Amino acid sequence: MEKAPINWTNMLLFTITPACALTLVPLYGFMYGYDLFEWLVFVLMMGFCGMSITAGYHRLWSHKTYKAHPVIRFIFALGGACALQNDIYHWASDHRRHHQHVDDNDRDPYSAGRGFWFSHIGWILRNYPSASNDFSNIKDIQRDPIAAWQHRNYLTLVLIMNIGVPALIGWLHGDVLASLLLAGLLRLVLSQHVTYLINSLAHMWGWQTYSDQSSARDNPVLALITYGEGYHNYHHTFQWDYRNGIKWWHYDPTKWMIRVLSWVGLTRDLKRCSPQQIEQAKLEMQFQHATKKCQSLGLPEDWRVKLEAEYEQLLHLIQQWSEHRQAWYEAKGKSIQETLAKLEHLQLRDTYRELHYKLKVQKKRWQEMIRLLGQPAVAMG
Repeated sequence: MEKAPINWTNMLLFTITPACALTLVPLYGFMYGYDLFEWLVFVLMMGFCGMSITAGYHRLWSHKTYKAHPVIRFIFALGGACALQNDIYHWASDHRRHHQHVDDNDRDPYSAGRGFWFSHIGWILRNYPSASNDFSNIKDIQRDPIAAWQHRNYLTLVLIMNIGVPALIGWLHGDVLASLLLAGLLRLVLSQHVTYLINSLAHMWGWQTYSDQSSARDNPVLALITYGEGYHNYHHTFQWDYRNGIKWWHYDPTKWMIRVLSWVGLTRDLKRCSPQQIEQAKLEMQFQHATKKCQSLGLPEDWRVKLEAEYEQLLHLIQQWSEHRQAWYEAKGKSIQETLAKLEHLQLRDTYRELHYKLKVQKKRWQEMIRLLGQPAVAMG
């Protein structure tokens, strides 16, 4: 098969900048050194670029998981230009096609099915048909005046943010070259490849917690270096959710920033997937794995029947719990006089709590049953 023509602009950019980062940055550090302020600026610029991509390009523009004040959108547009991962139009269009045709090697712009190298950076280095400039899927974004402004002035903004800003900070601090090397060059290379890990490694390393309909994986290690994007199986399953890490302990600084900004009115309409949908998706995957394990171990039929009965019972409890949870939270949000008599209100609360407890007990039974499937004694019947 004939290879796609080389995109020489990208080829030179993604060859020269890493080569310079690997040579010039350590050489200057060895000869002159970098001080704490210069490293601090480097870290802040990394965060600025990274969060502009995750919170801006990705969760705001590509997926519409929340709405943001024009000031926030303007900052994200600048940060996206600083990250040098193309303008909002191109990035969002490619990403929406990725979700629409995930793992389709002919239509997914960075399909993981074509290997790590292709999904990480190879798709950028050649003019593949799957990454053609077709903006028919971003008409909503084209109506955003800030995204349109960034699209028109992208090259100018790239030069200002990647050269002008680091040079100005370096001039004010007294070492322009050190700032250009750290906050400009090294930051640029690292921030690009951190993002690209989501396209590549996050589709190859981790767990399919919620769905096996795509190659996307959940990986808390990747979340640590990608500002929370490592919970990628969840994202591909529930892409309209502004969160990637849904538990409070999940490292997702992008989620935290969006939430904090909502407290001061700079973001709004934050979309969340319902707990029922999440629990049902997890349960379905666990049931699939458990069924396959029963077959591979050659367990008696009564084990499969018992497993299915537990699954159906837990699914029914999740549905009941979800209905009462919704009713209870609606009642809490209004005065008792507007909703229920006091006795009915208390009864609703108690019913919800009882179902919540039953659900916890049933989930423990389910997990114990899954655990037993892996023990040799079970295989012996």
